[in-house]
Amino acid sequence: MNKLRVGILGATGMVGQRFVHLLGNHPWFEVVAVAASPRSAGKPYAEAVAGRWAMPAEIPPAIAKLTVLDVQAVDAISQQVAFVFSALDMDKQAIKDLEDTYAKHECPVVSNNSAHRWTPDVPMIMPEINADHLDIIEAQRRRLGTRRGFVVVKPNCSIQPYVPAFHALADYQATRAVVCTYQAVSGAGKTLVTWPEMADNVIPYIGGEEDKSVREPLKIWGKISGGQIVPADSPVMSAQCIRVPVSDGHLAAVSVSFAKKPPIDVIRERWATFAGKPQALKLPSAPQPFLQYFEEDNRPQTKLDRDLGNGMAVALGRLREDNLFDYKFVALSHNTVRGAAGGAVLIAELLQAEGRLG
Repeated sequence: MNKLRVGILGATGMVGQRFVHLLGNHPWFEVVAVAASPRSAGKPYAEAVAGRWAMPAEIPPAIAKLTVLDVQAVDAISQQVAFVFSALDMDKQAIKDLEDTYAKHECPVVSNNSAHRWTPDVPMIMPEINADHLDIIEAQRRRLGTRRGFVVVKPNCSIQPYVPAFHALADYQATRAVVCTYQAVSGAGKTLVTWPEMADNVIPYIGGEEDKSVREPLKIWGKISGGQIVPADSPVMSAQCIRVPVSDGHLAAVSVSFAKKPPIDVIRERWATFAGKPQALKLPSAPQPFLQYFEEDNRPQTKLDRDLGNGMAVALGRLREDNLFDYKFVALSHNTVRGAAGGAVLIAELLQAEGRLG
C-alpha cells in the first residue's frame, strides 16, 4: 500500500520527538512535514533538536533532513499531507484555534493536546475502549463546515494504566475508586538531566492532572447523543498525582469497588483476554496482549515493564482484596508511547483502517 503523507505539529518537543521516533519506519505513514515555533522554522530538523534529542535511537535520516516549518503555515502544510499529528506547546485557546484551522483546511488532526478534550463533538479516544465514539466526527464536520477535516484527541497519560483495567470488568460496574499516580519527568517535557531538581526528590503536585484523572474516564465511557458525547456519571473517583524521579512510565496504585464484586480469578482472566478493535484489526501499533498481569509481588516495575508491547501495553500486578474497597492493584504504562505519541499513532491507524481519513 502507498503510505499516507503526514505532518507533525510541535515536532521539536518531547512528544513531538516521540512521534518522529515512532513514525520513522511506520508501515502506513510517511513523515513529510515537521513544524514548530518560529525560532526553529527554517532549520533542518536535526539542527533544531541538536543537544536536546531525547529518544533512545538516532533521528530517522529522512526526517533529520526535513526543513522545519512554522506551525502557522497552515496552507503550505495542509497541502503537503493527508493529516497531521499535533503535539503543540502553546496556550490552550491558541491550540484549539490552530487545530480547528487545520481541520477547516480539510486536514484532519490527531492531537495529543488537552485543548479539545472537552469540546462536546470532539472524540477523546482510547482505541481499545471507545472506538465507536469516532462516529461523532460527522457531527463535528457539520459544525466546522468541512468535508474531510476534523479533530480527534487522545486522553491524558495519567489514566492510561487503570482505565483499561476497569473497562475489562465493565459488566461488574465500578462504582468508586481512589487512584494515586506516580508520574515520570518526561510527562513534563523534561529529562532527569534537564530537571536536576528532581534528583532525590518527589513533588506531590502536578498542575491539572488530578482533575483530568477523574473526569476524562467519564467522557471515554460516555455515549453519543444529540451530536455530542455525554459523559458517564460513574464511577466516582478521587486522584492524587505525584511527580517522581523516573525518566518514563506512569505507575498507578488503584483501589476500586463494584456494584457487583467480581471473583478475583475472573478479574485475572478478563485482564488476560481483554482486547479491542486494534487487536481485532491487527493494527501495526496494537499490542498483543494489551494487558499483562504479573504474579510477582514486586511487579510491575517502571524500569523493567514500561516497554511492554513496544511501550503500548499495560502492565498490571499486586491484585488483592482491600479493607475499604473491593480490590486494589497496581498498573503501569509508558507515558510518552501509549500515553502520548504512540496512542495517537494507534488512533490514526484505526482511522485509516476504518476509512475515516478519506
